[in-house]
Amino acid sequence: MIRFPKVNLHTHTTYCDGKESVESMIQAAIAKDFVRLGFSGHVFNDFRPEDQDIWCMSPERTQKYIAEVRAMAEKYKDQIDILCGIEQDFCSSVSTEGYYYVIGSVHYAEKDGQYYCVDESPAVLEAAIREGFGGDPYALTKRFFEMEAEVVKKTNATFIGHFDLVTKFNEGNRYFDPMDKRYRNAALEAMDALIETGKPFEINTGGMYRGFRTEAYPSIQLLKDLKARGGEILLSSDSHDGQSIGFKFTEAAQAAKEIGFRTVKVFGKDGWSDFEL
Repeated sequence: MIRFPKVNLHTHTTYCDGKESVESMIQAAIAKDFVRLGFSGHVFNDFRPEDQDIWCMSPERTQKYIAEVRAMAEKYKDQIDILCGIEQDFCSSVSTEGYYYVIGSVHYAEKDGQYYCVDESPAVLEAAIREGFGGDPYALTKRFFEMEAEVVKKTNATFIGHFDLVTKFNEGNRYFDPMDKRYRNAALEAMDALIETGKPFEINTGGMYRGFRTEAYPSIQLLKDLKARGGEILLSSDSHDGQSIGFKFTEAAQAAKEIGFRTVKVFGKDGWSDFEL
């Protein structure tokens, strides 16, 4: 049973790689008794423009996205609070001015000016390990977390998105062992750097909903590390369709409580509020 306001700030639509329209997502959130829904379209990847045909918004679609979210916020203002945000990739230099909030995310491991996507598909990840990092998966994860450590500074993030996204296709330790000291050291160095920024980490259930993971991002082990270091959390379903909004929020909140977290952060037009788990 969720004891705090039902809010999701990580939401995608057909303007990027989502499956449903802005209005369809709003109606799904209302049906699930959410009080606030934040949209977070993937920012234009000016470093890899071809990605606008895969999963990010073109500059033209970005303007349409902003206009429609604002229009829908007015239309549904008596039923739900709608916020227009953005998910800013570490590598993008596109401005984030004018949004209510920014999700700071890393989707690539950069090496020698090449950008290797870590969450597109197993085949793309395998090619990245082989071609970009000499067949060494720990070299890739190290570079990923080096970038992750700087994501708040680079994106001016309001909160940190899917901290360990690099594990998306690693269920069963398919490519690397997250308990290996090479992985752990890189992840914890990034975590320590981000905690110093004071920005919360999302517990993101999207990978679970889509069947890639049995744990949310961050993993249970990394959540324990986050608690021990004094980090803060919010809940997110990284929704690409209406059915996924709020997916396993109750279970995620319970897991966080069992780890020792006592509060969860909820964001609105007046900023952050803390609620008891």
